[in-house]
Amino acid sequence: MTKFLRYCLLTLLFVCFAASLSQIHQAAEAKPEDRFAKFDGMRVHYQNYGKGKDALVFVHGWTCNLTFWKTNVPAFVGQTRVIAIDLPGHGQSDKPQTTYSMDLFANAINAVLQDANVERATFVGHSMGTPVIRQFYRKYPAKTRALVIVDGTLRSMGTAESMKQFLDPLRGPGYKEHAERMVTYMTSTVKDKSMAAEIKAAMLSAPQHVMVGAFDGMLDPAIWKEQDKITVPTLVVMAKQPNWTPEYEQFVRNLVPGVEYQMWDGVSHFLMMDEPQKFNETLLAFLKKNKLIK
Repeated sequence: MTKFLRYCLLTLLFVCFAASLSQIHQAAEAKPEDRFAKFDGMRVHYQNYGKGKDALVFVHGWTCNLTFWKTNVPAFVGQTRVIAIDLPGHGQSDKPQTTYSMDLFANAINAVLQDANVERATFVGHSMGTPVIRQFYRKYPAKTRALVIVDGTLRSMGTAESMKQFLDPLRGPGYKEHAERMVTYMTSTVKDKSMAAEIKAAMLSAPQHVMVGAFDGMLDPAIWKEQDKITVPTLVVMAKQPNWTPEYEQFVRNLVPGVEYQMWDGVSHFLMMDEPQKFNETLLAFLKKNKLIK
């Protein structure tokens, strides 16, 4: 065997070995690492992918859980560290009888970052996840690289008095029937009906005290300080519906200078699940544009 042939064979073996190591590494990163952070006497469940001081953190909405991001998380694993969180009262996190405020949720996220040894994060918040990550930004601005708002509001939905028709039935013994009507309406425009059923089942599994407490938390006037601007890079992706008027868009643009604001037609409130590829590509473009991902 000539020296040249031996060189070629050794080179080929090295390339194959390196490729195998890369595949093993990618497979390890793609597999979620289930962890629990301790916060205020409770366990907060999260799934971690990869390593690093910076992370992309996914935060679900009211009565949802981290599985609502299952078609999105894999698109970013291997490109950055990814964390998906079950907020207190949701998913596999503890569900104590406590005040489920946006402040509590923000502090729970901070406990997760501390447990994961993450210094800064880009936060993706769906629905109720929007006031949650905004409250985190208020409390921990140095830990916030950017915000991604997914069909969530940046101003109050109303007062406790104006929302009595929604809240009072949730407080009573017939709360399950009322919750089912609410969730059925929320999922009525989801394209995939089997996915709609999955969403509905997950949301209706939330305990009554969590449903009520988190709803009350969203109505707390203390978290709707319209004068405190958001100055980190921000992407807003909304599902076209009557509440998101041109006036609301202008409000957001005034509140968030330089915001990237998108309105999508033909999607439901769960747009990241309806159009996962489009959502993932949109988020990836935003991350690259703002140098938030390698």
